[in-house]
Amino acid sequence: MTNPVLAEVVRSGFVESVHRGALVVTGPEGDARLALGDVVSPVYPRSSNKPLQAVGMLRAGLDFAGEDLALACASHSGEPRHVKHVLELLQAAGLREDDLACPPDFPLHVPSMRDAAEPRRVMMNCSGKHTAMLTTCVRAGWPTSGYESPDNPLQRALAAAVAELTGEPIAHTGVDGCGAPLFAFSLTGLARAFGRIARGVDAEAEAVASAMRAHPWLVAGTGREDTELMSAVDGLIAKGGAEGVQAFALPDGFAVAIKIDDGNKRACAPLAVEALRYLGVDVSGLDALAHGSVLGGGRPVGEVRVPELR
Repeated sequence: MTNPVLAEVVRSGFVESVHRGALVVTGPEGDARLALGDVVSPVYPRSSNKPLQAVGMLRAGLDFAGEDLALACASHSGEPRHVKHVLELLQAAGLREDDLACPPDFPLHVPSMRDAAEPRRVMMNCSGKHTAMLTTCVRAGWPTSGYESPDNPLQRALAAAVAELTGEPIAHTGVDGCGAPLFAFSLTGLARAFGRIARGVDAEAEAVASAMRAHPWLVAGTGREDTELMSAVDGLIAKGGAEGVQAFALPDGFAVAIKIDDGNKRACAPLAVEALRYLGVDVSGLDALAHGSVLGGGRPVGEVRVPELR
């Protein structure tokens, strides 16, 4: 299937680029209510997997809640408060920064990146998830060495949780950018899982949803799209991923998953706003995300234009 054009990049009234992709809206029971493009073939959801993995960690014995649990779901910006919190969680579990399997990196937050003397593992955007994975192993009595291996009991438990939440088997297991296992499944499965978490289908799902809603800044950071979306829309849980992935869900269980074919994320925010509008959400506070930003000479000269969803 050739996926449809989901976004046009318009500069000075001229369509400069287009982005093809797929988008699905699922209802509270996980059924597809709107499908654009191929929403049934497996994709790598990248960091949109994190809330699903967090549910699995709670089921395996992780005792995080609130801010700690929000950070476990995060692709954080590496701002000082993010880094401090990760270090505190490691210390509380008797762990060290070198125990993290995620690679050293600079913060995503540009001012924090400029202040960093060198890349560190705790600055890497997935360090909260990795700290939660290590802590889960400590709580469950599983080996922390090699916790990122698909054969580790932790990763087997997380795979089972992901399959249960998505309602479909994992199609492929790869290696994510942070070094942890990455599970492939359909966009419909991703949206279905987000809807289940947002509805709080069990205590663990409810805990993850509550943590993300209460602490949207910890899930991403200053000026980041997930933080902006959750801050503007009551009850929303949202988590993007690399290579043009975005997923979110409302408390009633309606959910959306998006994958841009070429991996460019600039279409995700405008599509997310349009999908929220389709679901009847007031998006008046999301104008900045709704149109993207196409600059010429340092000033806006265009926008990222997406179709009205019907």
